[in-house]
Amino acid sequence: MRRIKLTLEYDGTDFSGWQVQPDQRTVQGVLQECLSNMMGSQIKVIGSGRTDAGVHAVEQVAHADVTRDIPAANIMMGLNSSLEKDVRVLNCEDTAQEFHAQRSATGKTYRYIILNGSRPTALDRNRVWYIRQPLDLEAMVKGAAHLIGEQDFAAFKSAGDETTTVRNLRKVDIQMEGEHIILFFEANGFLKHMVRNLTGALVEVGQGKLVHDDIRRLLLGRSRENAPKKAPPQGLTLIQVTY
Repeated sequence: MRRIKLTLEYDGTDFSGWQVQPDQRTVQGVLQECLSNMMGSQIKVIGSGRTDAGVHAVEQVAHADVTRDIPAANIMMGLNSSLEKDVRVLNCEDTAQEFHAQRSATGKTYRYIILNGSRPTALDRNRVWYIRQPLDLEAMVKGAAHLIGEQDFAAFKSAGDETTTVRNLRKVDIQMEGEHIILFFEANGFLKHMVRNLTGALVEVGQGKLVHDDIRRLLLGRSRENAPKKAPPQGLTLIQVTY
């Protein structure tokens, strides 16, 4: 057995997320099917983490233990010839058996894009969250400042099986590019729906429904009860996994 490392990109629009689910099309599922067909045996693909239905990735990382001595470059070409066009293998390489796509990761970066203008978009409807009401960017930046550092993010997670809700959110960067508000989140790891929950709260700050100090109040409260709704999935993209 040899271990390979896969770097992937995908459009999450027509996937029911990363993780295999019965009778659902998932990124992990289609990769395992194609790789198993190539190797002639059942292969399991392990990703750096789950992404939700509708969430995209420009650099997802996965590993798999394979049985045949096919060069890594040929595995990449074979997978790309078999996979549908909304998922692609950007790189395939042999790696040490000690490498684990999830456990070896030291950080992740996500991007969330909001279209904040007078009219919605047809072409980018699956890439942005359209909000017509003008958002107060300065208030959102002030709210984001409360999130930086190692803290308990229980108020910004959805139900899950994490053993701890403490994470180190290293950076929240909010930029305005034309009518687009772009948020970048970098952390040592993220809880289930954490980025979408954080984005939903920051948008309510931008709408004036919350003041920026409410972000700190929510953190200290450690409860999803009465917390803002999470942002929709289509504006979210996994940008990078670091090791």
